[in-house]
Amino acid sequence: MTPPLTGPISKRHDSFVETAIDDETVMMSLQSGDFFSLRGSAAAIWELLDGTRDRAAICAQLALEHTAQPDDIARDVDAFLNDLVSAGLIAAG
Repeated sequence: MTPPLTGPISKRHDSFVETAIDDETVMMSLQSGDFFSLRGSAAAIWELLDGTRDRAAICAQLALEHTAQPDDIARDVDAFLNDLVSAGLIAAG
């Protein structure tokens, strides 16, 4: 796994298309044509990627919403963010 992202994290809007269907966000990578279905915490993380929050702020917000400690959810957040980086859907800094 790559090291945690640093700096504000933003979506690379030129690299995907997305639509919301009920409680799901469906995205397609314009580079690969791969589809992604985001629900639950993945969808919550995706919504927090507004270009103003860094990894720590995302973990803190999710911890607040789910009554958990930021360190307890950081590993899962890091894994998901690294998947998004690998797919070319987000950037940091």
